Amino acid sequence: MTYSGEVKVGGPADVHELKDLMITKIAVGPMDNNAYLLRCRATDEQLLIDAANEAHTLLGMIGDDGIASVVTTHQHGDHWQALAEVVAVTGARTYAGRDDAAGIPVPTDVLVDDGDVIKVGRVELTARHLVGHTPGSIALVYDDPHGHPHVFTGDCLFPGGVGNTRKDPKAFASLIHDVETKIFDVLPDETWVYPGHGNDTTLGTERPHLPEWHARGW
Repeated sequence: MTYSGEVKVGGPADVHELKDLMITKIAVGPMDNNAYLLRCRATDEQLLIDAANEAHTLLGMIGDDGIASVVTTHQHGDHWQALAEVVAVTGARTYAGRDDAAGIPVPTDVLVDDGDVIKVGRVELTARHLVGHTPGSIALVYDDPHGHPHVFTGDCLFPGGVGNTRKDPKAFASLIHDVETKIFDVLPDETWVYPGHGNDTTLGTERPHLPEWHARGW
């Protein structure tokens, strides 16, 4: 079946099959958080992005192969409710942005800075530090050598706008600057966007609306 990225809490996961990477998306918890399981097709190593909630659901998706690592995109509590249990069961290495790690109540094994590379098997993900939703939010970019890029944006970019900056003009200015310069300016329209909540989008779908986002200030 064709991947749509449309998932609902309590419903099945959706799987995006790429040549070198399998991406499984599932929705969990009362805030409809997305969690993403990445599996290197060459090595079967797995990485989880945001152990948001429902540890039993996430562990069921992970399966007996376990995960080597789990990345938390930012420090907001709805993105790490299941982190402690998932790490306890799997022994996974934890990653988070350097400036958000102190706000995550599970020790971070690897502090992530802008441009750092996180590997899942033979697949490389490049971290981009996006400031504004939180001080240390990170997005992960997979530049697929066989196709277009894929970016996991946490709560920094959604269909229709950037993440919540709590009506703080400085935070909004910072976030939209980082999203533009580190995401829109360097990645093509075909880039697939996997957000922390809700449906997926592409940069090409969102790019024409950047002036509107600037004008409205959120």
